[in-house]
Amino acid sequence: MDIKQIQELIKLVKKADLCELKLREGNFAISIKNKGSETVAYTQPTIMAPPATQAQPTAKTNTEEQAGTTSATPVVNDNLLTFRSPMVGTFYRKPSADKEPYVKVGDVIKNGDVLCIIEAMKLFNEIEFDGGEGRVVKIVAEDSSPVEYDQPLFLIEKV
Repeated sequence: MDIKQIQELIKLVKKADLCELKLREGNFAISIKNKGSETVAYTQPTIMAPPATQAQPTAKTNTEEQAGTTSATPVVNDNLLTFRSPMVGTFYRKPSADKEPYVKVGDVIKNGDVLCIIEAMKLFNEIEFDGGEGRVVKIVAEDSSPVEYDQPLFLIEKV
């Protein structure tokens, strides 16, 4: 399945006002969830593993969703937000090799500030902060590394 087909599926979910669409094609699986006016796409290759070694997903509680964490990431501070990748791709901290990073640890950020770029299928997507106002506490992802959907990228303390 290519990116154009995925984009068409996202449009279909929005247009039909579906809550969720799941599709499996060979070793490829996609789940598209519509959260109000925001549609989130998640793709994951299906890996066949014995049931004993396959990890089971855990459900988020309301407290975990508000803090932006899962049970695998303990909440250290109620004001700490885990900013997660909105897509699969390659994570870049700077717009080009000769430029400064978009953000550094200690930087104060607000809605609309660009945090990084994620390249997916030769498209460079500027990822903007949408959590109000905060201070970058930690940069979790490595520059120029592949990232998965919902993978933690930054730890941000709300101010």
